[in-house]
Amino acid sequence: MRVGVGKVNITPSGSIWMAGYASRDKPSEGILLDLYVKALVFENSDGSRSALLTSDVLGLPANVSHRIAENVQAEFGIPRESLMLTSSHTHSGPVLFNNLRDMYDLAPEEARKIQEYTEAFPDKALEAIRLAVANLEPCALEWGIGNAGFGKNRRKYTLEGVTNDFNPIGPVDHDVPVLKVSRADGSVKAAAFGYACHNTTLAIFLLNGDYAGFAQSHVEEKVPGAVALFAMGCGGDINPLPRGTIEQAKEYGRRLGEAVLTVLGNEMDEVSGPLRTTYREIPLALSEPPTRETLEQQAKGPNGVVKRRAERLLKQLDEKGMLDTTYPFPIQVWKFSDTLLVTALGGESVVDYSLRLKYDFGRERQWVVSYANDVCGYIPSLRVLREGGYEGEGSQVYYGHHGPWAPTIEQDILAAVHEMVGK
Repeated sequence: MRVGVGKVNITPSGSIWMAGYASRDKPSEGILLDLYVKALVFENSDGSRSALLTSDVLGLPANVSHRIAENVQAEFGIPRESLMLTSSHTHSGPVLFNNLRDMYDLAPEEARKIQEYTEAFPDKALEAIRLAVANLEPCALEWGIGNAGFGKNRRKYTLEGVTNDFNPIGPVDHDVPVLKVSRADGSVKAAAFGYACHNTTLAIFLLNGDYAGFAQSHVEEKVPGAVALFAMGCGGDINPLPRGTIEQAKEYGRRLGEAVLTVLGNEMDEVSGPLRTTYREIPLALSEPPTRETLEQQAKGPNGVVKRRAERLLKQLDEKGMLDTTYPFPIQVWKFSDTLLVTALGGESVVDYSLRLKYDFGRERQWVVSYANDVCGYIPSLRVLREGGYEGEGSQVYYGHHGPWAPTIEQDILAAVHEMVGK
Protein backbone atom coordinates (compact mmCIF):
# COMPACT_ATOMS: atom_id res chain seq x y z
CA MET A 1 0.00 0.00 0.00
CA ARG A 2 1.17 3.52 -0.79
CA VAL A 3 0.55 6.24 1.79
CA GLY A 4 0.96 10.02 1.79
CA VAL A 5 0.56 12.64 4.49
CA GLY A 6 -0.19 16.37 4.41
CA LYS A 7 -0.34 19.13 7.00
CA VAL A 8 -1.73 22.67 6.58
CA ASN A 9 -1.88 25.47 9.14
CA ILE A 10 -5.46 26.70 9.70
CA THR A 11 -4.80 29.21 12.49
CA PRO A 12 -6.86 32.37 11.86
CA SER A 13 -4.73 35.39 10.99
CA GLY A 14 -6.58 37.66 13.41
CA SER A 15 -9.07 37.71 16.23
CA ILE A 16 -12.11 35.45 15.78
CA TRP A 17 -14.98 34.07 17.85
CA MET A 18 -14.07 30.77 19.48
CA ALA A 19 -16.24 27.65 19.42
CA GLY A 20 -17.73 25.48 22.11
CA TYR A 21 -18.65 27.62 25.11
CA ALA A 22 -21.84 29.66 25.20
CA SER A 23 -20.40 31.74 28.05
CA ARG A 24 -17.72 33.38 25.90
CA ASP A 25 -18.38 37.09 25.49
CA LYS A 26 -15.50 38.19 23.25
CA PRO A 27 -13.33 36.86 20.42
CA SER A 28 -9.84 35.35 20.65
CA GLU A 29 -6.98 37.47 21.95
CA GLY A 30 -3.95 35.59 20.63
CA ILE A 31 -2.42 32.21 19.81
CA LEU A 32 -1.14 29.63 22.27
CA LEU A 33 -0.67 26.81 19.75
CA ASP A 34 -1.18 26.72 15.99
CA LEU A 35 -4.12 24.78 14.57
CA TYR A 36 -3.84 22.32 11.69
CA VAL A 37 -5.79 20.23 9.24
CA LYS A 38 -3.94 17.04 8.31
CA ALA A 39 -4.53 14.29 5.78
CA LEU A 40 -3.48 10.67 5.46
CA VAL A 41 -4.08 9.21 2.00
CA PHE A 42 -4.04 5.44 1.39
CA GLU A 43 -3.67 3.95 -2.09
CA ASN A 44 -4.55 0.32 -2.79
CA SER A 45 -2.63 -1.74 -5.33
CA ASP A 46 -5.43 -1.14 -7.86
CA GLY A 47 -4.94 2.64 -7.56
CA SER A 48 -8.09 3.35 -5.54
CA ARG A 49 -7.56 5.90 -2.80
CA SER A 50 -8.99 6.79 0.60
CA ALA A 51 -8.29 9.83 2.76
CA LEU A 52 -8.45 10.39 6.51
CA LEU A 53 -8.70 14.07 7.43
CA THR A 54 -8.10 15.33 10.97
CA SER A 55 -8.65 18.91 12.11
CA ASP A 56 -8.08 21.11 15.14
CA VAL A 57 -11.65 22.41 15.25
CA LEU A 58 -14.70 21.81 17.45
CA GLY A 59 -16.46 19.78 14.79
CA LEU A 60 -17.17 19.75 11.08
CA PRO A 61 -20.78 20.69 10.23
CA ALA A 62 -22.57 18.90 7.41
CA ASN A 63 -22.38 21.89 5.06
CA VAL A 64 -18.57 22.03 5.36
CA SER A 65 -18.15 18.26 5.07
CA HIS A 66 -20.31 18.17 1.93
CA ARG A 67 -18.20 20.86 0.26
CA ILE A 68 -14.97 19.09 1.15
CA ALA A 69 -16.33 15.79 -0.17
CA GLU A 70 -17.46 17.35 -3.45
CA ASN A 71 -14.07 19.01 -3.99
CA VAL A 72 -12.11 15.86 -3.13
CA GLN A 73 -14.26 13.78 -5.48
CA ALA A 74 -13.81 16.30 -8.28
CA GLU A 75 -10.03 16.66 -7.96
CA PHE A 76 -8.89 13.21 -6.83
CA GLY A 77 -11.76 10.86 -7.64
CA ILE A 78 -12.00 9.80 -4.01
CA PRO A 79 -15.65 8.83 -3.38
CA ARG A 80 -17.60 9.87 -0.29
CA GLU A 81 -17.28 6.51 1.43
CA SER A 82 -13.49 6.74 1.14
CA LEU A 83 -13.21 10.17 2.77
CA MET A 84 -13.29 10.23 6.58
CA LEU A 85 -13.54 13.74 8.05
CA THR A 86 -12.73 14.05 11.75
CA SER A 87 -12.13 16.76 14.33
CA SER A 88 -10.31 17.06 17.65
CA HIS A 89 -13.22 18.89 19.34
CA THR A 90 -10.98 21.60 20.73
CA HIS A 91 -13.02 24.33 22.41
CA SER A 92 -10.18 26.77 21.70
CA GLY A 93 -10.53 26.99 17.93
CA PRO A 94 -12.69 29.16 15.66
CA VAL A 95 -16.41 28.73 15.10
CA LEU A 96 -17.44 27.01 11.88
CA PHE A 97 -20.93 27.80 10.59
CA ASN A 98 -23.56 26.28 10.67
CA ASN A 99 -23.25 24.00 13.68
CA LEU A 100 -24.23 25.43 17.07
CA ARG A 101 -25.44 28.55 15.27
CA ASP A 102 -28.01 29.29 17.98
CA MET A 103 -25.35 29.20 20.70
CA TYR A 104 -23.55 32.33 19.54
CA ASP A 105 -25.03 35.81 19.77
CA LEU A 106 -22.71 37.49 17.29
CA ALA A 107 -22.26 41.03 16.12
CA PRO A 108 -22.35 41.35 12.30
CA GLU A 109 -18.58 41.87 12.07
CA GLU A 110 -17.87 38.72 14.10
CA ALA A 111 -20.33 36.73 12.00
CA ARG A 112 -18.64 38.00 8.83
CA LYS A 113 -15.21 36.80 9.99
CA ILE A 114 -16.59 33.38 10.85
CA GLN A 115 -18.36 33.13 7.50
CA GLU A 116 -15.11 33.94 5.69
CA TYR A 117 -13.19 31.38 7.73
CA THR A 118 -15.86 28.74 7.12
CA GLU A 119 -15.83 29.37 3.37
CA ALA A 120 -12.03 29.09 3.25
CA PHE A 121 -11.82 25.91 5.33
CA PRO A 122 -12.63 23.39 2.53
CA ASP A 123 -9.74 24.77 0.47
CA LYS A 124 -7.37 24.19 3.40
CA ALA A 125 -8.61 20.62 3.70
CA LEU A 126 -8.17 20.09 -0.02
CA GLU A 127 -4.61 21.42 0.17
CA ALA A 128 -3.75 18.91 2.92
CA ILE A 129 -5.00 16.06 0.74
CA ARG A 130 -3.17 17.50 -2.25
CA LEU A 131 0.08 17.49 -0.27
CA ALA A 132 -0.54 13.91 0.84
CA VAL A 133 -1.18 12.69 -2.70
CA ALA A 134 2.03 14.37 -3.84
CA ASN A 135 4.18 12.28 -1.48
CA LEU A 136 2.49 8.89 -1.86
CA GLU A 137 5.07 6.13 -1.45
CA PRO A 138 5.19 2.46 -0.45
CA CYS A 139 4.70 2.21 3.30
CA ALA A 140 4.15 -0.37 6.02
CA LEU A 141 1.19 0.00 8.37
CA GLU A 142 1.15 -1.22 11.96
CA TRP A 143 -1.41 -1.07 14.75
CA GLY A 144 -1.29 -0.98 18.53
CA ILE A 145 -3.21 0.23 21.59
CA GLY A 146 -1.85 2.32 24.45
CA ASN A 147 -3.41 3.75 27.59
CA ALA A 148 -4.00 7.19 29.10
CA GLY A 149 -5.99 7.70 32.28
CA PHE A 150 -6.87 11.39 32.52
CA GLY A 151 -10.32 11.05 30.89
CA LYS A 152 -13.02 10.89 33.58
CA ASN A 153 -16.76 10.26 33.32
CA ARG A 154 -18.57 13.57 33.86
CA ARG A 155 -22.16 12.38 34.48
CA LYS A 156 -22.65 12.60 38.24
CA TYR A 157 -25.88 11.26 39.69
CA THR A 158 -27.58 13.47 42.30
CA LEU A 159 -31.02 13.72 43.89
CA GLU A 160 -31.71 16.61 41.49
CA GLY A 161 -30.72 14.55 38.44
CA VAL A 162 -27.57 14.14 36.38
CA THR A 163 -25.06 17.00 36.66
CA ASN A 164 -21.83 17.74 34.82
CA ASP A 165 -19.29 16.62 37.42
CA PHE A 166 -16.83 13.82 38.10
CA ASN A 167 -18.37 10.36 38.42
CA PRO A 168 -15.69 7.98 39.75
CA ILE A 169 -17.73 4.88 38.87
CA GLY A 170 -18.97 5.98 35.44
CA PRO A 171 -17.82 4.15 32.30
CA VAL A 172 -14.65 5.31 30.52
CA ASP A 173 -12.48 4.18 27.62
CA HIS A 174 -8.79 4.78 28.29
CA ASP A 175 -7.52 3.06 25.13
CA VAL A 176 -5.17 5.03 22.87
CA PRO A 177 -5.45 3.49 19.38
CA VAL A 178 -2.34 4.07 17.25
CA LEU A 179 -1.81 3.50 13.52
CA LYS A 180 1.85 3.78 12.49
CA VAL A 181 2.92 4.51 8.92
CA SER A 182 6.56 3.65 8.14
CA ARG A 183 8.61 4.39 5.06
CA ALA A 184 10.61 1.72 3.24
CA ASP A 185 13.70 2.69 5.24
CA GLY A 186 11.85 2.08 8.51
CA SER A 187 11.43 5.72 9.51
CA VAL A 188 8.04 6.82 10.81
CA LYS A 189 6.13 8.90 8.27
CA ALA A 190 2.93 9.36 10.28
CA ALA A 191 1.23 8.31 13.48
CA ALA A 192 -2.56 8.56 13.66
CA PHE A 193 -4.11 8.13 17.09
CA GLY A 194 -7.20 8.82 19.15
CA TYR A 195 -8.65 9.13 22.63
CA ALA A 196 -12.20 9.20 24.00
CA CYS A 197 -12.22 12.38 26.07
CA HIS A 198 -13.59 15.89 25.58
CA ASN A 199 -10.85 18.22 24.36
CA THR A 200 -11.80 20.81 26.97
CA THR A 201 -8.98 21.38 29.43
CA LEU A 202 -9.05 25.08 28.60
CA ALA A 203 -11.63 27.85 28.34
CA ILE A 204 -9.27 30.73 27.63
CA PHE A 205 -9.19 33.28 24.81
CA LEU A 206 -5.99 32.00 23.17
CA LEU A 207 -6.36 29.79 20.09
CA ASN A 208 -5.00 26.28 20.61
CA GLY A 209 -5.72 22.60 20.05
CA ASP A 210 -5.98 21.83 23.80
CA TYR A 211 -4.52 18.53 25.02
CA ALA A 212 -4.90 16.89 21.59
CA GLY A 213 -2.91 19.68 19.97
CA PHE A 214 -0.16 19.42 22.57
CA ALA A 215 -0.11 15.63 22.15
CA GLN A 216 0.39 15.92 18.39
CA SER A 217 3.16 18.46 18.90
CA HIS A 218 4.82 16.18 21.46
CA VAL A 219 4.85 13.21 19.10
CA GLU A 220 6.15 15.28 16.19
CA GLU A 221 8.90 16.72 18.38
CA LYS A 222 10.02 13.29 19.57
CA VAL A 223 9.75 11.62 16.13
CA PRO A 224 11.42 13.97 13.62
CA GLY A 225 10.02 13.71 10.12
CA ALA A 226 6.69 12.28 11.26
CA VAL A 227 3.25 13.89 11.16
CA ALA A 228 0.94 13.13 14.09
CA LEU A 229 -2.81 13.08 13.49
CA PHE A 230 -5.51 12.98 16.19
CA ALA A 231 -9.10 11.76 15.76
CA MET A 232 -11.49 12.07 18.71
CA GLY A 233 -13.13 8.93 20.07
CA CYS A 234 -16.48 8.48 21.82
CA GLY A 235 -15.81 11.09 24.48
CA GLY A 236 -19.20 12.78 24.63
CA ASP A 237 -19.56 12.20 28.37
CA ILE A 238 -15.86 12.18 29.29
CA ASN A 239 -13.82 15.18 30.49
CA PRO A 240 -10.13 15.75 31.24
CA LEU A 241 -10.09 16.19 35.00
CA PRO A 242 -8.92 18.23 36.77
CA ARG A 243 -8.82 21.01 34.21
CA GLY A 244 -8.60 24.75 33.67
CA THR A 245 -4.91 25.62 33.30
CA ILE A 246 -2.46 25.71 30.41
CA GLU A 247 -0.10 23.55 32.46
CA GLN A 248 -2.77 20.85 32.75
CA ALA A 249 -3.47 20.93 29.00
CA LYS A 250 0.24 20.54 28.28
CA GLU A 251 0.56 17.74 30.83
CA TYR A 252 -2.38 15.80 29.40
CA GLY A 253 -0.92 16.31 25.95
CA ARG A 254 2.43 15.01 27.14
CA ARG A 255 0.80 11.96 28.75
CA LEU A 256 -1.22 11.16 25.65
CA GLY A 257 1.80 11.74 23.45
CA GLU A 258 3.92 9.46 25.63
CA ALA A 259 1.25 6.76 25.37
CA VAL A 260 1.53 7.01 21.58
CA LEU A 261 5.34 6.92 21.69
CA THR A 262 5.27 3.84 23.91
CA VAL A 263 3.13 2.02 21.35
CA LEU A 264 5.36 3.16 18.49
CA GLY A 265 8.42 1.87 20.34
CA ASN A 266 7.02 -1.59 21.00
CA GLU A 267 6.15 -4.46 18.70
CA MET A 268 2.97 -3.70 16.78
CA ASP A 269 0.56 -5.74 14.66
CA GLU A 270 0.79 -5.61 10.88
CA VAL A 271 -2.02 -3.88 9.00
CA SER A 272 -2.52 -4.85 5.38
CA GLY A 273 -4.74 -3.89 2.49
CA PRO A 274 -6.79 -3.65 0.53
CA LEU A 275 -8.75 -0.92 2.29
CA ARG A 276 -12.49 -1.27 1.70
CA THR A 277 -14.86 1.55 2.69
CA THR A 278 -18.58 2.12 3.25
CA TYR A 279 -20.59 5.19 4.27
CA ARG A 280 -24.25 5.71 5.14
CA GLU A 281 -26.48 8.42 6.51
CA ILE A 282 -29.31 6.86 8.49
CA PRO A 283 -32.52 8.75 9.41
CA LEU A 284 -32.05 9.14 13.16
CA ALA A 285 -35.45 9.79 14.71
CA LEU A 286 -36.21 12.75 16.95
CA SER A 287 -38.87 12.88 19.65
CA GLU A 288 -42.31 14.37 19.06
CA PRO A 289 -41.89 17.96 17.80
CA PRO A 290 -43.24 20.91 19.80
CA THR A 291 -46.38 22.76 18.78
CA ARG A 292 -46.35 26.19 17.17
CA GLU A 293 -47.78 27.60 20.40
CA THR A 294 -44.87 26.21 22.41
CA LEU A 295 -42.35 27.70 19.99
CA GLU A 296 -44.09 31.07 20.05
CA GLN A 297 -43.85 31.10 23.84
CA GLN A 298 -40.15 30.17 23.68
CA ALA A 299 -39.52 32.94 21.15
CA LYS A 300 -40.75 35.47 23.72
CA GLY A 301 -38.68 34.05 26.58
CA PRO A 302 -35.54 35.45 28.23
CA ASN A 303 -33.12 32.67 27.23
CA GLY A 304 -31.24 33.84 24.14
CA VAL A 305 -30.34 30.37 22.85
CA VAL A 306 -33.88 29.03 23.28
CA LYS A 307 -35.27 32.19 21.70
CA ARG A 308 -33.02 31.96 18.63
CA ARG A 309 -33.83 28.28 18.15
CA ALA A 310 -37.58 28.93 18.45
CA GLU A 311 -37.42 31.74 15.89
CA ARG A 312 -35.56 29.51 13.45
CA LEU A 313 -37.98 26.61 13.95
CA LEU A 314 -40.98 28.90 13.48
CA LYS A 315 -39.47 30.04 10.20
CA GLN A 316 -39.06 26.40 9.20
CA LEU A 317 -42.72 25.77 10.05
CA ASP A 318 -43.76 28.70 7.89
CA GLU A 319 -41.64 27.56 4.95
CA LYS A 320 -42.07 23.78 5.10
CA GLY A 321 -45.28 23.35 7.08
CA MET A 322 -43.58 20.91 9.45
CA LEU A 323 -40.52 20.36 11.61
CA ASP A 324 -37.93 17.70 10.90
CA THR A 325 -38.69 14.32 12.42
CA THR A 326 -35.31 12.74 11.60
CA TYR A 327 -31.70 13.78 11.05
CA PRO A 328 -29.32 12.19 8.49
CA PHE A 329 -26.72 10.67 10.82
CA PRO A 330 -23.40 9.61 9.23
CA ILE A 331 -21.78 6.24 9.89
CA GLN A 332 -18.60 5.08 8.19
CA VAL A 333 -16.80 1.75 8.23
CA TRP A 334 -13.29 1.11 6.90
CA LYS A 335 -11.76 -2.36 6.74
CA PHE A 336 -8.06 -2.90 6.14
CA SER A 337 -8.55 -6.47 4.90
CA ASP A 338 -9.18 -8.48 8.08
CA THR A 339 -6.40 -6.73 10.02
CA LEU A 340 -8.08 -3.51 11.23
CA LEU A 341 -11.66 -2.25 11.48
CA VAL A 342 -12.27 1.50 11.75
CA THR A 343 -15.79 2.53 12.77
CA ALA A 344 -16.61 6.25 12.62
CA LEU A 345 -19.77 7.78 14.08
CA GLY A 346 -21.02 11.32 13.65
CA GLY A 347 -21.94 13.62 16.49
CA GLU A 348 -20.66 13.64 20.05
CA SER A 349 -21.12 9.97 20.80
CA VAL A 350 -21.00 8.91 24.45
CA VAL A 351 -18.52 6.31 25.62
CA ASP A 352 -21.15 3.54 25.72
CA TYR A 353 -20.86 3.25 21.92
CA SER A 354 -17.12 2.66 22.00
CA LEU A 355 -17.43 0.02 24.69
CA ARG A 356 -20.35 -1.70 22.94
CA LEU A 357 -18.68 -1.79 19.52
CA LYS A 358 -15.49 -3.20 21.02
CA TYR A 359 -17.59 -5.86 22.73
CA ASP A 360 -19.38 -6.68 19.48
CA PHE A 361 -16.41 -6.68 17.09
CA GLY A 362 -13.37 -7.05 19.33
CA ARG A 363 -11.08 -4.52 20.96
CA GLU A 364 -7.71 -5.65 19.66
CA ARG A 365 -8.36 -4.90 15.99
CA GLN A 366 -10.83 -2.00 16.06
CA TRP A 367 -10.51 1.77 16.15
CA VAL A 368 -13.74 3.54 17.15
CA VAL A 369 -13.89 7.18 16.05
CA SER A 370 -16.59 9.76 16.75
CA TYR A 371 -17.00 13.48 15.94
CA ALA A 372 -16.74 12.34 12.32
CA ASN A 373 -18.24 13.73 9.11
CA ASP A 374 -20.96 15.78 10.84
CA VAL A 375 -20.89 16.84 14.49
CA CYS A 376 -24.67 17.20 14.61
CA GLY A 377 -25.32 16.92 18.34
CA TYR A 378 -24.72 14.67 21.31
CA ILE A 379 -25.40 11.01 20.57
CA PRO A 380 -26.58 9.37 23.79
CA SER A 381 -27.00 5.67 24.34
CA LEU A 382 -30.45 4.55 25.46
CA ARG A 383 -29.16 4.55 29.04
CA VAL A 384 -27.96 8.14 28.84
CA LEU A 385 -31.12 9.24 27.01
CA ARG A 386 -33.30 7.80 29.76
CA GLU A 387 -31.16 9.34 32.51
CA GLY A 388 -31.36 12.78 30.90
CA GLY A 389 -28.87 15.46 31.77
CA TYR A 390 -26.82 17.49 29.32
CA GLU A 391 -25.79 14.65 27.01
CA GLY A 392 -29.24 13.06 27.09
CA GLU A 393 -31.37 16.13 26.48
CA GLY A 394 -30.09 19.54 27.59
CA SER A 395 -27.53 19.96 24.80
CA GLN A 396 -30.07 19.59 21.98
CA VAL A 397 -31.04 23.26 22.14
CA TYR A 398 -27.49 24.33 21.26
CA TYR A 399 -27.44 22.11 18.19
CA GLY A 400 -30.81 23.45 17.09
CA HIS A 401 -32.81 20.24 17.39
CA HIS A 402 -36.38 20.73 18.58
CA GLY A 403 -36.10 18.07 21.28
CA PRO A 404 -34.37 14.86 22.39
CA TRP A 405 -33.63 11.91 20.15
CA ALA A 406 -36.16 9.09 20.03
CA PRO A 407 -35.58 6.02 22.23
CA THR A 408 -34.65 4.00 19.13
CA ILE A 409 -31.36 5.89 18.72
CA GLU A 410 -28.97 3.24 20.00
CA GLN A 411 -30.60 0.27 18.30
CA ASP A 412 -30.77 2.14 14.98
CA ILE A 413 -27.08 3.09 15.07
CA LEU A 414 -25.88 -0.36 16.15
CA ALA A 415 -28.04 -2.12 13.55
CA ALA A 416 -26.56 0.04 10.80
CA VAL A 417 -22.99 -0.54 11.98
CA HIS A 418 -23.52 -4.30 12.12
CA GLU A 419 -24.94 -4.31 8.61
CA MET A 420 -22.04 -2.24 7.26
CA VAL A 421 -19.36 -4.31 9.00
CA GLY A 422 -20.97 -7.47 7.64
CA LYS A 423 -20.68 -6.36 4.02
